Amino acid sequence: MLPQYRFDPELAAALTMMPEVDITDVGAARAAQAQQLTASLATADTAGVDVREVTVPGPDRAPDVALRLYRPRSAQGPLPVVYSIHGGGFVLGSPDVDHDWNLLLCRELTALVVSVDYRLAPEHPFPAPLEDCYAGLSGLAANAAELGVRADRIALWGDSAGAGLAAALTLLARDRRGPAICFQHLCSPALDDRLETSSARQFTDTPVWNRRSARLSWEAYLGDGVRGTAGVSPYAAPARAGADALSGLPPAYVSVMEFDPLRDEGADYARALRAAGVPAQLRLFPGTFHGAWAVEHAAVIRNATAEAVAALRTALGR
Repeated sequence: MLPQYRFDPELAAALTMMPEVDITDVGAARAAQAQQLTASLATADTAGVDVREVTVPGPDRAPDVALRLYRPRSAQGPLPVVYSIHGGGFVLGSPDVDHDWNLLLCRELTALVVSVDYRLAPEHPFPAPLEDCYAGLSGLAANAAELGVRADRIALWGDSAGAGLAAALTLLARDRRGPAICFQHLCSPALDDRLETSSARQFTDTPVWNRRSARLSWEAYLGDGVRGTAGVSPYAAPARAGADALSGLPPAYVSVMEFDPLRDEGADYARALRAAGVPAQLRLFPGTFHGAWAVEHAAVIRNATAEAVAALRTALGR
């Protein structure tokens, strides 16, 4: 354990078994992640849940967008929806990353969970991933009757870069008068390309994710020489949205990890939402680090999971 950090003991014990995330070589990182996910997918318990893939039209002149649907087999009537956006520093990941989590949400909430497979940077920088997320959300809402869901009860959930995309999607959907979003659930969100907060400056050697990782991910997402410049869009980095731009957004739940370079930008965003009149709950989990959600047996993560599910249950009226 890194001695300067007071990690939760259960999380510290698990650190030696957690893979390092190094996105210096994106191709190698993707291959390593795919290998890790193969084993976990093989043991996933899908009992009681129907899982299937559909596609919806993509953005203009772009490929269709794949959505993975998780539907509770015994559910009756139109269901509320959790629209799930995976993390991965904008350069890694697929719906496979959150497969177990999406199964859990489906069962616990008796809701349709929809995981969007967006294009990844650096091959597809901003705005392509966000536009894919918007196209998936629009396709979901347009087919609400066919899918048996309530278009007025769509909550967004995202982790890390996925939470940043969820926050941006909330802004974009409002501004385009697109599908209504009733709630935004942001876990360890990546929101600020400038990396000027205290936590972004301090946590240069934290496990799983650190300042260097955050810098590389933003450079891939925004393109060379763009990160930190004045022209970055709030749709790319929602922390850049002014107070006026945040008013009228749906309620939010923002969770942050204590030893995470993204901690302060998440906390700042929650406070900015509140200042704009948006109900926003902020939760900091002590002794944790970015990606600690993977240590499911740790008590602090069990508590975080229970809170996350409870917040979504309330938002969806379940």
